[in-house]
Amino acid sequence: MAGYAAKHYTSHDGLALYYRDYGDAGDARLPVVCLPGLTRNSADFEALALHLAADGRRVISPDFRGRGRSAYDPQFMNYIPPTYAGDTMGLLASLGVSRAIFVGTSLGGIVTQLIALGQPALVAGAVLNDIGPELDPAGLARIASYAGKQTDPADWDEAAAQIREINLSQFPTLDDASWVRFARAVFTEKPEGGLRPDYDPKIGDAMRAGGPPVDMWPIFAGLADVPTLVLRGALSDLLAAATVRRMLAAKHDLVAIEVPERGHAPLLDEPESLAAIGALIARIDA
Repeated sequence: MAGYAAKHYTSHDGLALYYRDYGDAGDARLPVVCLPGLTRNSADFEALALHLAADGRRVISPDFRGRGRSAYDPQFMNYIPPTYAGDTMGLLASLGVSRAIFVGTSLGGIVTQLIALGQPALVAGAVLNDIGPELDPAGLARIASYAGKQTDPADWDEAAAQIREINLSQFPTLDDASWVRFARAVFTEKPEGGLRPDYDPKIGDAMRAGGPPVDMWPIFAGLADVPTLVLRGALSDLLAAATVRRMLAAKHDLVAIEVPERGHAPLLDEPESLAAIGALIARIDA
């Protein structure tokens, strides 16, 4: 049993976009909205979503356009955070959700902050998973090295080996079964056989064609009045510990947790992650 309903909605520009809907849509508590990283999709949040929905809380987990079961955009330069923020706000409006708690991994955390700027009343709380106002060039270079450039594996063992090679420095303690699970959230089967990355390779083109870096501190300031948790992988090559210290100085009620033996980004099935997210939600619910 999947544990969720697979649904679609239509974006403002006519794309059929996918989301997973966990828990009880009629639950009176605030829903949790999970937003994925650059080349990732809703599958990344399965463990967290099932955990949070176990007592009926609604969890909404979309695939951004160009990923997973969502349509690809014929205009690849639409693959930018403001587009994803607009899509997410459109999805929630279509569901009648006027307030929610957001969990954003990497890119999803940037999108969460943009939503808080554009529609402040919508964001009741935020979890920033290994993302902050400053991005370490080493992590950006690693992501740019594979985004849109991955080869198509012949089978799941080859897919797991490819994922392991890219990410071993960030997840040194994962076992073989975990790498296969990791791969199954990244690749999809081709009709003619074999596998391919489960995203539009032009996402990488959009990333590399982007303009100069944007100052994200004013974007982070959009969370000034929002209960916020930042999770940092202790081995992260994207979110430096020094950046987290500056975030704490800028937002005194920020809660920061370091997740051991994880880099970019924590998988959100770790006991430390689940406990910290649960504590933030309980604080908002109170």
